[in-house]
Amino acid sequence: MKITSLVENTAGANNVKAKHGLSLYIRTAKHRMLFDLGPDDTVFRNAAALGVDLTAVDTVIVSHGHFDHGGALARFLQVNGTATVYVQAGAFVPHFTRAGLFKIPIGLDASLQADRRIVTLNGDTRLDDELYLFTVPEQPLLRSPMNDVLLDQNGKDAFLHEQDLIVTEGDRNVLVMGCGHAGAANILQKAAPFAPAACVGGFHLYDPVLHRTAPKELLGALAEQLNGSGAAFYTCHCTGKKAYAYLSARMPSLHYLACGETVELP
Repeated sequence: MKITSLVENTAGANNVKAKHGLSLYIRTAKHRMLFDLGPDDTVFRNAAALGVDLTAVDTVIVSHGHFDHGGALARFLQVNGTATVYVQAGAFVPHFTRAGLFKIPIGLDASLQADRRIVTLNGDTRLDDELYLFTVPEQPLLRSPMNDVLLDQNGKDAFLHEQDLIVTEGDRNVLVMGCGHAGAANILQKAAPFAPAACVGGFHLYDPVLHRTAPKELLGALAEQLNGSGAAFYTCHCTGKKAYAYLSARMPSLHYLACGETVELP
């Protein structure tokens, strides 16, 4: 299993462009897939630079309804005529971030939900023997205050439209998440029956609008919780540089996956 970062906030190679957002290209024995698409054409430019053929992608997972994870969906559907796209119900409803008195739209293009290749799911779903998608409606552990400014049309976002992915090859399971809005500790708790050997994705510990990082008390508790899971972690995107520096000093198994970099999981 190989996971390559096509879109991420920092560039790990000179021939790719950094962009706030996330897109991971995941190659398994049976699939060529994208987990998220990033906000714009960056995914297409970086894929070309890295030799990734997006026309060969067979599966797309959009982790949740924010444009920095699905803004490139319209063009992808034009470039690739065969891939199936999976989203959770609620991914296409309006979403916002609050900046002072202002509500800034950050949702997906709702007109796309009528496309025949977009499959709307309602909760946990097994796609095949390699891929399992799940949601985390119960979120009691170490909630990030960076979620407080994120809204849907009813108020604070509960992130029921967020889904995470278990990829299975042989006897090895890998957990992939987008922003981890439901909380990395809660997501890992839900994924515990799979005993993931690795976890790849963001922890949403940084607010890119207000430039704030989650408090050290939460970061310390999170490091302790994640250390106890036994998994290796490859984080990125919304974890933020300050949070990563704090966590990596306390988590020997934590690594950063920048744009253009690949992690190969045996």
